[in-house]
Amino acid sequence: MSALSFTLRQPDDWHVHLRDGSVLAAVGPFTARVFGRAIVMPNLKNPITTVKAAINYRQRIQNLCKRIKANNTLALENKFRPLMTVYLTEDLNHDELVQGYNEGIFTAAKFYPANATTNSAFGIRDITAVNHLLETMEEIGMPLLVHGEVIDPEVDIFDREKVFIEKYLTSIHKNFQGLKIVLEHITTIDAVNFIESTGSQLAATITPHHLQLNRNAMFHGGFRSDFYCLPVLKREQHRLALRRAATSGNPKFFLGTDSAPHIRRGKETSCGCAGIFNASHAIESYTQIFEEEGKLNLFEGFASIYGPRFYGLPLNKDSITLEKKKQKVPEYIHWTGINNEKVTIIPLHAGQNLEWKVKQE
Repeated sequence: MSALSFTLRQPDDWHVHLRDGSVLAAVGPFTARVFGRAIVMPNLKNPITTVKAAINYRQRIQNLCKRIKANNTLALENKFRPLMTVYLTEDLNHDELVQGYNEGIFTAAKFYPANATTNSAFGIRDITAVNHLLETMEEIGMPLLVHGEVIDPEVDIFDREKVFIEKYLTSIHKNFQGLKIVLEHITTIDAVNFIESTGSQLAATITPHHLQLNRNAMFHGGFRSDFYCLPVLKREQHRLALRRAATSGNPKFFLGTDSAPHIRRGKETSCGCAGIFNASHAIESYTQIFEEEGKLNLFEGFASIYGPRFYGLPLNKDSITLEKKKQKVPEYIHWTGINNEKVTIIPLHAGQNLEWKVKQE
């Protein structure tokens, strides 16, 4: 490692939304450009609840990443591996869950509280209704990925992660102590403390936007829908706690972008969609954070090692190099998709300069 460049083992993204159709065509190659693998979220409009649906979705991802260029660079078409997840529902077929995991189709199951976020209407309303599935997952070693927010309208939106941990996640962990659990896209000091206080069966992903921004960003000069995501951005004290956790070298915290694209008409509306697209420059954003914290020497662990070790997967053999070279993030990403559909997405850091850039081999 030098002041001008450094090389690390190829990273993975342990939480990404690639969507489908024209949006998948626009955003998928950005993830494949840098990451060796990605845990792909199953919350499509028609959620992924069967082995067949997961296989078909995986094929659509692979087909698009093979032939589309991202940032003027061919995607890693022969190496990028999407890791599929199953959408946990109260009526999910038990045998389908077991078959999908044993055959290597499902890497994990995703727990959404009903109506907590985009396309989560099919999620869990009664946690006890899936206890038999959690018991099976514990037995076969299948990880549970949790969107950790309550949906009680009487709970302040900024407290929903904290309350979920206290009311539900603590008991899930107590009742299924052998179950591997990832608390996804954590946003609070409460989540950091909880993960740090538990054993090796629990871990957490952290996004670049929750490391870069606090909730003031949503209201700077008016309401900024491009900074609206779920879980929402929190107070500065929480952002600082996340930065300390991410750069601590603790293997219970690892990279998960939660890149969640929405086209402009989904954002610029009276009821804007939740989600921040960051995949185009996520690795550079994380690198800048670790540099600011004086912890570049710990970045490879967070980005490339802790995640696969938690999931019991081999480390990537390839590497990437980052150069200390300014680049300006585009204001918009435009794409002509399926049936000539025009896709416009605003990325994280739009119009700003980042200090690092992935070296193109």
